[in-house]
Amino acid sequence: MAADDEGPSEDDFRDMLREFLSGNGELDPAKLASAAGLPNDPEMVQRLIGQLQSALQNSGEGINWGLALEQARGLAQRSAVTSTPAEVSGFEQALHVAALWLDEITAIAQLTTEPALLTRAGWAEATMPVWTQLAEPVAHSIADALTGVLRDQAPEEMAGMLGDAGQVMRNIGGTLFAMQLGQVVGQLSGEVVSGGDVGIPLLDGEQRQAALVPQNVDAFGAGLDVDISEVRLYLAVRELAHARLFRHARWLRLALLTQITDFARGIHIDTDRIAELAENFDPQNPEELRAAVSSGAFIPEKTEEQRIALGRLETMLALIEGWVDVVTQAATARLPRNGAIAEMVRRRRAAGGPAESAFATLVGLELRPRRLREAAAMWQAVSDAVGAEGRDALWAHPDVIPTDADIDDPAALVARLTGGAPEPDAIDKAIEDLLDDTTGDRPHEE
Repeated sequence: MAADDEGPSEDDFRDMLREFLSGNGELDPAKLASAAGLPNDPEMVQRLIGQLQSALQNSGEGINWGLALEQARGLAQRSAVTSTPAEVSGFEQALHVAALWLDEITAIAQLTTEPALLTRAGWAEATMPVWTQLAEPVAHSIADALTGVLRDQAPEEMAGMLGDAGQVMRNIGGTLFAMQLGQVVGQLSGEVVSGGDVGIPLLDGEQRQAALVPQNVDAFGAGLDVDISEVRLYLAVRELAHARLFRHARWLRLALLTQITDFARGIHIDTDRIAELAENFDPQNPEELRAAVSSGAFIPEKTEEQRIALGRLETMLALIEGWVDVVTQAATARLPRNGAIAEMVRRRRAAGGPAESAFATLVGLELRPRRLREAAAMWQAVSDAVGAEGRDALWAHPDVIPTDADIDDPAALVARLTGGAPEPDAIDKAIEDLLDDTTGDRPHEE
């Protein structure tokens, strides 16, 4: 059979996509960028198109995470402000004093590496390895879903055209996801104040254990009627407390990241939703696709197993953040306005914090320590009862870390730690009185 009678080939499919990416199709490349969640910026649109064209030529496996870093760093550098020598000195002094204050209220040892002062671009670069680790399972799910939709929805006459086109679609899907990750991390770099600000350890635990982002710390303090030196010192204490905890409880970092990646691996993409959007897609109005991508609409409702896993994860986050809150409050007692700064931190967290949209979009996970206040109250009760050393010993091993039940009933936890019995609450007292009734209403034994 002649080549012309064989029907469309894989090369024809690549040529069709290449034609589309050159702008000779229905969809404006700028609108494609919008659908991917990227801003309407000519430079960024050209970068997206260039990367997608490269994806057409790439026959390898895997996702180009270097593209995500390039995207994040580029966004971060756009709004960068260099700290003056005086500002750098002020932050270094704040970190030094913060370490001394923490030494007074916790036995957990100091860090083994000096805390870093990072630019926004530096934060994006330092944290990207963990972001890619967390996002990779979902990225592969999206790539698999795209190839599945291509295979299932294509008409029979296009079968010869597809060939290994599934790999092409995987490359394109991976490229779009990597650029979206870069967009999210780049935006976060303009909000986070420190390495532990998102609640999980994003920095390398050996090479870099703690960091502040001076530009963002000062931006955080600008909305407060508080001296900026107090804000810097308070946030320095929080960051060092968070980093010290993860260095002390060496099992904690791996346990937390494993819980998140295990949750992400359980995610599958709703191919019916993708097919529905593809069928009804209006090239002149990609807003529906952009909204679906950014809202996590492709990720179906959580399974019962995922809800249980999410509950465990939220409890762990609440325990971590609650401990940091209690330790920070005690260490910053000398600051006249520490209460005002703490309230600002709580409000920021209650509104979702800088990582809320990132995790919802990339992992389908609402990463929020919902029981934070109760966990903080539990840690305070333990501190009052057994002191800082007894409190911090509970991080020694995952088998002794407090549980949901302990957050619900701190008195029972304190009783276990002190060897005493908890004070009965009103209901317990009423039951005890009923069982010990001596009013004579019960028949006497002969």
